Amino acid sequence: MEHIQGQTFHARRGELKNAFKYGVDFVLYDPLTATPPMLLSQNRFNLWSMSDSRHGGTRGRGDGVRWFRDVLEDRGFPMEDTRLVLLAQPSFLWFHFNPVSFWIALRDGKPCAYVAEVNNTFGHRHCYFCAHEDFRPIGKDDTITADKLMHVSPFQKVAGLYKFNFDMSDDAINIRILYENDGEGVLATLTGSRRPATNASLLWAALRRPFGAVRVVALIYMQALILWIKRAPFMRKPPPPQPLISDSHTFRGKRT
Repeated sequence: MEHIQGQTFHARRGELKNAFKYGVDFVLYDPLTATPPMLLSQNRFNLWSMSDSRHGGTRGRGDGVRWFRDVLEDRGFPMEDTRLVLLAQPSFLWFHFNPVSFWIALRDGKPCAYVAEVNNTFGHRHCYFCAHEDFRPIGKDDTITADKLMHVSPFQKVAGLYKFNFDMSDDAINIRILYENDGEGVLATLTGSRRPATNASLLWAALRRPFGAVRVVALIYMQALILWIKRAPFMRKPPPPQPLISDSHTFRGKRT
């Protein structure tokens, strides 16, 4: 299990601009074989925890890695010698919120498929399946596009495209998501070094960035307040999209 002590950067594009950057803590782990340190538990309460029910499938009623395996098999992904991992923010004292998590399918240590599991603060979730049609490794220079289908920010329309760039090396993770819609949009990045998760690193994270996901939600609302003060147009919340998962333009397999 790895602890990604990273940074996220968001920059609004278009007529009304706004940008912010803050530190975040993610874990990267194999749900089937992970041996967490003492301060992080799987499917039980701890200072930090990961729960199968919070990832993979319907929000709050997830099926964990089994859901991701089903998604891959439905699309004909070659499962032999494939390792399935999850990149997500752990719960802090059981409080949980992940704006985005990433399921990753690795073959020979190289990422060949991602599912971006996007959650909004209104209780909705939509997942974007990202892969080449032939499931070759996804490199840092590959751009994978997908239609934006879910309401994430009340200050952005449900229209336009996401452009994903994934760079996963042995030492670091760099993910870039560019949302574009007629000259408007948002650039979001997640960067961080890959290091083993230890009790010391997890305790330091709790001290350095206390309250975990509570802090994340507070920062989201603070930025929303800033945009409201700047008089950004406010969009009403539409219902969540169906189905739960959609395919990128690069991958044109069947939708489920």
